[in-house]
Amino acid sequence: MKRITPFLWFESQAEEAMNYYVSIFKNSKVISSSPYSVQFELDGQEFMGLNAGPEFKFNEAVSFYIQCEDQKEVDYYWNKLIADGGEEGRCGWCKDKFGLSWQVVPKQLGELMGDPDQVKAKRVVDAMLKMNKMIVADLEKAYNQK
Repeated sequence: MKRITPFLWFESQAEEAMNYYVSIFKNSKVISSSPYSVQFELDGQEFMGLNAGPEFKFNEAVSFYIQCEDQKEVDYYWNKLIADGGEEGRCGWCKDKFGLSWQVVPKQLGELMGDPDQVKAKRVVDAMLKMNKMIVADLEKAYNQK
């Protein structure tokens, strides 16, 4: 078992959430499930979930970051996570149908924003701030603008 494992508080849908997440992320599996708690792995990262009642809700103070290889991956994760009642946010952030926040970000964003040319980097940031789902072609267009 890994030393640090995210622990997610659900009202009563921990098993449903676990199955939902395992269906989205490749190399994922259910480790254990009981009426009160679940344990699962998403792409090598362990998670635990607890059915603990309505006292606490997820908020944007904690999110999970998905670094995507390309636009195809961005589209895949974005569309899966906002399906069935999830919601779009700004700058690559979204919430799934359980209210958990995710950041779906193409690896190109960091590369373009990290350019030593601060004018180019700022154009990328400005383009990103106008987006909900990240569009790699639009980020690259802003970067290459003359």
